[in-house]
Amino acid sequence: MIVAFSVAPTQTPGRDAEMADAVAEAVRVVRASGLPNETNAMFTLVEGEWDEVMAVVKEATDAVLRVSPRVSLVLKADITPWS
Repeated sequence: MIVAFSVAPTQTPGRDAEMADAVAEAVRVVRASGLPNETNAMFTLVEGEWDEVMAVVKEATDAVLRVSPRVSLVLKADITPWS
């Protein structure tokens, strides 16, 4: 499966720098996962098996939740049962 997702804080206690840092931390989580991935202006794409991809999305979301009490997550999936 391939998942395209974006995660961002909807509230930060400080300025925009904290928002950028939170998103950067989410991207670091994806990179550290070892799964094939790509980040573009709109989404981060992650490819792998359902459970491993969703675990990465959850961990990235949790990274943003550490700096914001509320988070926006947008997720789109291309699911192919034979891959």
